[in-house]
Amino acid sequence: MDALHAAGIRFAEVLQSGPPWLEKFWISVTSLADPKSIFTIFFPLAYFLDRKVGVSVLWIGLVSEWLNVVLKWLLFGERPFWWVHESGLSTKEPVTLRQFPFSCETGPGSPSGHCMIMGAALWPLVTALAARHSRSRWLRPCHSPSLPSSPLAVGLSRVFILAHFPHQVVGGILAGAALGWGLQARTPATRTLGFFVATALALLLASLALHGLDPPPSRSIRLATKWCSDPSWLRLDTRPFASICRVAGSALGLGLATGFPLHQGEQLDPQQRVASAVLALVAIQGLHRLPQPADVTLWYGTSFLKYAAGPWLVASVLPRLVLSVTRPRGSPHAE
Repeated sequence: MDALHAAGIRFAEVLQSGPPWLEKFWISVTSLADPKSIFTIFFPLAYFLDRKVGVSVLWIGLVSEWLNVVLKWLLFGERPFWWVHESGLSTKEPVTLRQFPFSCETGPGSPSGHCMIMGAALWPLVTALAARHSRSRWLRPCHSPSLPSSPLAVGLSRVFILAHFPHQVVGGILAGAALGWGLQARTPATRTLGFFVATALALLLASLALHGLDPPPSRSIRLATKWCSDPSWLRLDTRPFASICRVAGSALGLGLATGFPLHQGEQLDPQQRVASAVLALVAIQGLHRLPQPADVTLWYGTSFLKYAAGPWLVASVLPRLVLSVTRPRGSPHAE
């Protein structure tokens, strides 16, 4: 593996030696492809495009993120920004590498979560847009040859910032494609609230059971803390248990969303869908910008509640608010 890692370091050096404008591009790509975007951006947009597609995006996103955490705990892949020092390569050979604010992720590195989770969760959205493109000239740009290159761009951005080695990126892309294809037809859109409560508990309990693995998950946190060039770049939301809180909370939120759907007489017209999507994006962004507690345990608990509230707001609260505001005065309520 050392030879593979060393080759990855050299490839990262080549990427970082590119023109300055590429640096901004790679950082923008890695920021947009953050798995949190599935829950805060892509789910609200997909939901108001098509309810089933939205539920698929969120469900596949939370399942693939949980599986990604489990695989990282089992495989414990190194990350370039710490391996180059731990291996002694930086003292044996001249290495010219820079870290960035997104470099210092605190979980293990294999497979790439950005590639795996985004690739899996966006599969139903991309296929839905592709199916519609022949019926709408507005959606034709969404179905273009550039789409297959998107996972590659995400992967290169992760190598550029020293978050992953190339082989971890390839593994993430392949795993994401397999999960997206395999789970798309298995979305629990009609399940009860009890199913999603049980799912949230199962995700939490299974993760706690795996926490006793050797090497322990905390080893990656120690390595990231030791070799991150700026301590302010270390973020709690990159820790493995932060991902577990995110997926468990989202599973509960998905149950609240599907358990309290709009009734037959409360369906949104196209203008109301657009208004609901915009309002949902603003509300979700505002929710996640609320300050988090300094205590780690409270931070995890607050994160769980935020991700549980998100799907409920998107699928139940905000559409009803839009309906109440846009309903013509004096019109009777739907029975």
